[in-house]
Amino acid sequence: MGTDALILCGGQGSRLQEVVSDRPKPMADINGRPFLSFLLDQLLASGFREVILCTGYKGEQIEKTFGELYKELVIKYSRESKPLGTGGAIRQALSLVQTEAVMVMNGDSFIDANLSAYLAWYLENKHEASLLLTYVPDTSRYGRVEADANGCIIRFEEKGQGLGPGWINAGVYLLRKSLLECIPSGKFFSLEREFFPDQVNKGLYAYQCHGKFIDIGTPESYASAERFFVGIGR
Repeated sequence: MGTDALILCGGQGSRLQEVVSDRPKPMADINGRPFLSFLLDQLLASGFREVILCTGYKGEQIEKTFGELYKELVIKYSRESKPLGTGGAIRQALSLVQTEAVMVMNGDSFIDANLSAYLAWYLENKHEASLLLTYVPDTSRYGRVEADANGCIIRFEEKGQGLGPGWINAGVYLLRKSLLECIPSGKFFSLEREFFPDQVNKGLYAYQCHGKFIDIGTPESYASAERFFVGIGR
């Protein structure tokens, strides 16, 4: 494959606490299996053979469940001892990344997209940083991402601001390791609020798709997850 994968699994998931209080969000039960297993199956189907899991809150549950091997997928762990945010967690895990680029995934969302095609597009165009976007009927819950005619991201709009259809961040990124090394080490740092906005007009590109998307961060969206995965064939 030639590109490492990393899944962010460290968040506490405060909005989901009322229905999933005894485990980290990626371990939420969907059809009798952890949500995280759907992401691991997607990576396997896309040709990945190694993944780094960035754990934090109740991370021992993830390690106990998945161990060092999931089917043919080798698992490595980077566990934070204090909350580091999405960017800080990635920065801590960089010592385990062995490739020039890394695919980063959020551990609480799923996009039914062709990750192999996304990776091929990224490598062919020699991009430094890219976001996988999907089109939804209402962007207000997620925030909106705008790109120009060349696919270069020109603006992020905060959640709750814009109503109606548009492109949203689907939580899958392809990023150069050297770019991520600029994130301060050992400090709380947000990829979404600090890193990506700073990359606007510096070569941050959008890969657009129309795949089904779910974020299980709220009780309402979690309740729809069982139905969501029917027919996705993972």
